[in-house]
Amino acid sequence: MKPPFAAAHGKPAGPIVRPELREVLQPNSLHCFVCGLANPYSLKACFYQTGEQEVTAWYTIPEQYQSYPGMAHGGIVASLLDEVVGRSVMGTDPEHARLLFTARLTVKYRQHVPVGVPLRFVGRAVKDRGRVVTAWGGVFLADDDPENALPLAEAESMLLAVPEEELSRMDADALGWKVYPDCTPEE
Repeated sequence: MKPPFAAAHGKPAGPIVRPELREVLQPNSLHCFVCGLANPYSLKACFYQTGEQEVTAWYTIPEQYQSYPGMAHGGIVASLLDEVVGRSVMGTDPEHARLLFTARLTVKYRQHVPVGVPLRFVGRAVKDRGRVVTAWGGVFLADDDPENALPLAEAESMLLAVPEEELSRMDADALGWKVYPDCTPEE
């Protein structure tokens, strides 16, 4: 069996940390399926604020998340797109993060999304009405220009603000919700 592209080129699968963007690294949690740094089943993805209401994650989907050989499972792609669109309006301050949940997510798979290949996930708020946000997300090969390339898959999402009473019950420290340098939890 041929090794995945990234492994064959000395690049591990998983999050791709972009030190040149560290100043805009968004918070991670410890237990989230997509961004949880202490969850052994997590994708451990890292997200960067790359513009006004725009977030980017560079990620190589590991081989264990494939469906057909060499192709990422659609549920993994949908999870990463869901996270990147939800984070488009979050901001970078863990103390004042704007948290929303997904009310609707529609994913269009245009081409297969490869495993073992560096990818770029981009999420943008399209319409922000306060409690309700419409957002778009796309996944591209990492070297493609998202302004000019067609996405491998894309998502449209309607997000709703987490109610204030729920936010007041959340304990950011217990969730491990903060910015982790190099996207790595402290020992």
